[in-house]
Amino acid sequence: MSDGRSILLTNDDGIDAPGIATLREELTALGDVTVVAPDGNQSGVGRTRNHAAVVREHPWGYALGGTPADCVAYGLRGLDTEFDVVVSGVNDGPNAGNYVVGRSGTVGAGIEAAFLGTPAFAVSAYHSTDFFLSPPEEYDFARPARVAVALVERALASGVYDDVDLLNVNAPVDAPEPPVMLTEPHHDYGQEVVRVDEEDGEDELAPDEHRVELHDRTWPDAVGWENPFPLAETHRDRYPVGSDRRAMVDAAVSVSPLTVTHAVPDSARLADVVETLEVE
Repeated sequence: MSDGRSILLTNDDGIDAPGIATLREELTALGDVTVVAPDGNQSGVGRTRNHAAVVREHPWGYALGGTPADCVAYGLRGLDTEFDVVVSGVNDGPNAGNYVVGRSGTVGAGIEAAFLGTPAFAVSAYHSTDFFLSPPEEYDFARPARVAVALVERALASGVYDDVDLLNVNAPVDAPEPPVMLTEPHHDYGQEVVRVDEEDGEDELAPDEHRVELHDRTWPDAVGWENPFPLAETHRDRYPVGSDRRAMVDAAVSVSPLTVTHAVPDSARLADVVETLEVE
């Protein structure tokens, strides 16, 4: 039975992705679901915004030629509806670790919602051995979607959003009855910069130019889309208990409460620098 909540649903994989279809169906148990989602894949764009976008009517709501944050902005300010919550997902792949969370379009939609004063929820799916869900059509998003619905319902009813702006959740598609853990994004980031030689067929470079590749390493011993879980015991040791990465190594549901207000830390040292700084 619907309790009459009004839900805005979006994602970053695009309106035709299987994860959002499954989540929409499950969310109808909570209330009226309006979908405003990108008309194509917008993964990894963070909270990027555009000044203009084309909106196309869709049987579920609207497809928008823009980013997930654009979709939320349009949904919350361009539609004549007061939404109780914005839900983003189900993403086909995890969003864990502070660096990945910061660049995620799935989470970026939730951040936009929070800045606009609406409770937000981002949910991503992972496989405990495959890790990334590729191709996503071969995986069942039902369990992460059910986890999202249960958490949204209880969080709204219990007043969680009085203290939290955004819940970021990673849920396994394959683990039966996974434990649910309160976590925080693991704090790590690595960057490797490699100078590359010019290859045949590429544009010629000027004498004062050179080409580089920038590789971020978001998991130890894993580059790009490689699977980090064969070294599960090593990863378990490296990721502390209570981190989202540790929960995923243990095939658990990770629930990370986030604030997005960019709160200002109380720094006596900075206050002294500012007070004593003389500008000529």
